[in-house]
Parts: sequence; C-alpha cells; structure tokens
Amino acid sequence: MGRTPLRLYMSMSVDGYIAGPDDRTGQELGRNGGRLFNWLDDRMSEGINGQVYAEAVSTGAVISGRRTYELAGRWQGDHHDGVPIHVLTHNIDPADEPPGSVKYYTDVNACANEAREAAGDRAVLVHGAGAAQALLAAGQLDELELHLVPVLLDGGRRLFEPTGHGHVELELVRRLEGRDVTHLRYRIVH
Repeated sequence: MGRTPLRLYMSMSVDGYIAGPDDRTGQELGRNGGRLFNWLDDRMSEGINGQVYAEAVSTGAVISGRRTYELAGRWQGDHHDGVPIHVLTHNIDPADEPPGSVKYYTDVNACANEAREAAGDRAVLVHGAGAAQALLAAGQLDELELHLVPVLLDGGRRLFEPTGHGHVELELVRRLEGRDVTHLRYRIVH
C-alpha cells in the first residue's frame, strides 16, 4: 500500500445499518442496535472475534466523526492505550477543551495526515459514518473492515448514504467467520 492505512472498523446489519432507529444520548446504538455488537462478547477469546478485536485495539491512532465521538461519551479521552484521537467536526468551539489525547479538525486531509503520522507503522482505526464518508470523498480512506451481523434492522443510521461522489471499487482482501458475525476487509481501489 505504501502508506499507513486508514481502516474503517464498523459493525453493520445485512441491510446496511450501523445503529438502530433513534440513536441518541442514552440510546447510543438506537433501538435494537446493540445486536450489532454481540460478537464483542468474544473479544477476549482466542477465536476469530478475539483476533479481530485485538487487531482493532493494536492500531496506532483513531479518527472519529464528531457525532460518534460524542455518543461514545468522548471515550473519556482514551479510546485504547492512550493513542491519539483525531475528531473530524464541522466547527471547533474554542471553549471546548478536548480530553486526553483528543484533537479536533475541520480539515479532512490534515486530520488524515496527522493520524497517519501519529500511528507510525500501525493502521489508523476509523469510526463513524460521517468520518468514513468525508475520508472516502477526500481519497484518504484505504480499507473497510466491516463486521457483518446476520440481522435486518429495517431502519436506523446507514453506513453509506448516496453522496454523489460516484462509483467506488472495493477488493475483498480478507473474510473471517466469527461466532455470529462475518468480518470482511476490503481495500478501496483508488
């Protein structure tokens, strides 16, 4: 690949939702959205789900959209192991002091470049539909790690909405079958 990969990690229903309807503070995953994360019950196992989780938390930096970051309680300033957290936002309030290793960005390219630099030779974990769409549009997103859960949520927040950015080719580079989930890694063909 030649550059530190920005890799989206998202659990998703077969019908394309990453949260159930009415996701908000107090109901962060939406109605029935918690079903998308049952596979994490095995995160400390030696099986496939444990392997995939261990890979996610061995990344060297995080990029998140502002909405995801807020709904996650700002991760109390530490997503995992003190790695830098880069939050994409439309506006930066100078009075909003970011916790821990968090830094806010309005410039997608600056966010991606600084996250890659911070991650060194490890991948950058990307969270959130908004961040994924902005990074994809800027040509910065390299891979999608989708945790496909065998459920139809029939509503909620979609990972990808029509954006008008055109056709995007994906190359399947890995498929792992875990308990109650299929982990699919795609490389974005630039």
